[in-house]
Amino acid sequence: MVEHALKRDRAFVAHPRFADNRASDADYDLEEAVGLAVALDVDPISAVIIPVRDIRSSNFFGTGQIEDMAAAIAGEALTLLIVNASLSPVQQRNLERILKVKVIDRTGLILEIFGLRAATKEGRLQVELARMGYERSRLVRTWTHLERQRGGTGGLAGPGETQIESDRRVLDDKMTRLKRKLDDVRRTRGLQRKQRQRAPERIVALVGYTNAGKSTLFNLITKGGVLAKDMLFATLDTTHRVLPLPSGQTAVLSDTVGFISDLPTSLITAFRATLEEVKEADLLVHVRDMSDPLAERRRDEVMEVLDQIEAGPEHGQAIVEVWNKTDLLGEDDARHLSERAAASRTYIDMIDAFEISCLTGGGVPQLELGIEEALTRNDHILDVIITPAHFSARAWLHQNGQVLRDEPGEGGTAEMQVRLSESDAGKFLAKHKDLIVS
Repeated sequence: MVEHALKRDRAFVAHPRFADNRASDADYDLEEAVGLAVALDVDPISAVIIPVRDIRSSNFFGTGQIEDMAAAIAGEALTLLIVNASLSPVQQRNLERILKVKVIDRTGLILEIFGLRAATKEGRLQVELARMGYERSRLVRTWTHLERQRGGTGGLAGPGETQIESDRRVLDDKMTRLKRKLDDVRRTRGLQRKQRQRAPERIVALVGYTNAGKSTLFNLITKGGVLAKDMLFATLDTTHRVLPLPSGQTAVLSDTVGFISDLPTSLITAFRATLEEVKEADLLVHVRDMSDPLAERRRDEVMEVLDQIEAGPEHGQAIVEVWNKTDLLGEDDARHLSERAAASRTYIDMIDAFEISCLTGGGVPQLELGIEEALTRNDHILDVIITPAHFSARAWLHQNGQVLRDEPGEGGTAEMQVRLSESDAGKFLAKHKDLIVS
């Protein structure tokens, strides 16, 4: 029996380096583009940085650069060109016509990976909507031979519908149907979020640049069993698990899709239902790969996406940083990082940071304490005397708070000390202020 293996595309990866980009940064950007190609199950046979002074409106690259690419593609018998930048529809079509291979830009590459990785019905719907929006922008005048230039039989009627208009209308209809289905998903997610908000557990959301180690940390502190792999966008679909806290309380930990620079706007829009999980969390845990030479730039890019969805510290949302992969640092760099993290936890105007290694487990217990401290920072501790007539309030406190003390008092009363979140403390005080021990 003969087995036929699926033939993989052999790709030429081109990263345009503009005048305002540092050469060292371009090396890492090219490495990321190669990683994206591998995540798509493509063989990146050749990867080069191409200096671009001015973008050509027709082909993006200059004539000589295109000739060099054509020679490399022909010499290696490559089948795909990946350009690590956004191409206009005309540029993409002209490059395909000249080079005689399929051309995909950064946006298309990320969309393809998302399409490959999405596992749930919701994820597939979101990716399909984003892809259709992208394809709609790619519809260019390539079918002029199919146009119906006249309608009717008299010769006086105006032009009929062109093929490109017909294709665009079909895509618009499909996108409308997908948006309706996603609206149903959002309503369901909204109900689920309301149920979680009514529960006493707090919500903690992991965010970070793709491949920073979110899923590995998720598995480490929850025994979550989520796929964790050294690959860009290894996981897409949001997963929730119970997070045990050091005091014995629990929270709900959410592992979300990784961010990336130049994340297509269509993906941010399509994944709104998923990203709202981040927006509604009580605490964000930003996982960073501190072995990445572009760690600070990656941080800024994550914060920019958070701001786009109205999440993060700029929108009143608590956040802590996890400085991961310290095992990959040298001794001096690791010590310096530890000192910086300790300093961040000292000053009020800085974001608390915790240096850890998901590989060795170093620093994780301190992180867990930090997560609980951040979650309970604005909590209220109330001393309450529950009379027999108000024992429903006692049940409410057990359901919604952390009971620190519950002892029998005189005359059938119960003397309690309870930790409540700021919002729950407000609810209790509004109804039972007379039960508070001043």
